Amino acid sequence: MKLYLLSGIILLYLLVIVFFYFYQRTFLYFPELNNYLTKETINEDNQQLTVNTSDNISLKSYYYSNKNNTHTILFLHGNAGTLENRIYKLNAIKSLGFNYLAISWRGFSGNQGEPSEFGLTKDAIAGLNFLNKSGIRDEDIYVYGESLGTGVAINLSISRNLKGLILESPYTSIAEVGKIKFPFLPVNLILKDRYDSISKIDKVRCPVLVLHGFSDTIVPFYMGEKIFNNIKSKKYSYFVEDNHMMDFSRGLIKSLQEFIQKH
Repeated sequence: MKLYLLSGIILLYLLVIVFFYFYQRTFLYFPELNNYLTKETINEDNQQLTVNTSDNISLKSYYYSNKNNTHTILFLHGNAGTLENRIYKLNAIKSLGFNYLAISWRGFSGNQGEPSEFGLTKDAIAGLNFLNKSGIRDEDIYVYGESLGTGVAINLSISRNLKGLILESPYTSIAEVGKIKFPFLPVNLILKDRYDSISKIDKVRCPVLVLHGFSDTIVPFYMGEKIFNNIKSKKYSYFVEDNHMMDFSRGLIKSLQEFIQKH
């Protein structure tokens, strides 16, 4: 009887592992519509356009160009919601006079395709290429990664000669986050999209600004601190009492502005 019970438990556990292996991306990417911001909050200077990827996916994007400033931010959002949920951040960036391009990921904001680490990296490269074609060099571009987007931003910073890197609520790796969320699973064994930022951050050569809240309930603060401690290039931090989606208050905006003006 005990043998049958043990066999049943083992079989059930294996079925759970198989389920998570095939459906793991539904636990990582949450592109469902969540447009809590009204059209009135969207700055009229935002130009809505599409950015095309190398595999022919059109990405809904927002673009703002200030001809009097060469500093440009490529904004890469996190793993949930839509591009519209970040309008308040884009308006704050615009208030500083900086150019920006904010792309939405494949599978998000009504875009075609399925999100994956490989696919999101393609999307981000398409954003950089769009800016290059608009006359903006890599050397004038700061890549801003938010949460999940920090892993993609780090990938870009290694492969391209960028002006700077901004990381909001960065994680060490999705494997480490996964072990916290699903401690009963062999995450390292079954994980497809690893976003292994901690193994790459020391290869970044451009200046880096790390933003993280002490009370982050999604990505623990210690992960952002660990990323910061492993940066080998010039580095700056804005660590405050805040949660995961950080308050774009005066302090954060001032830190962002000072970082860009220094470099």
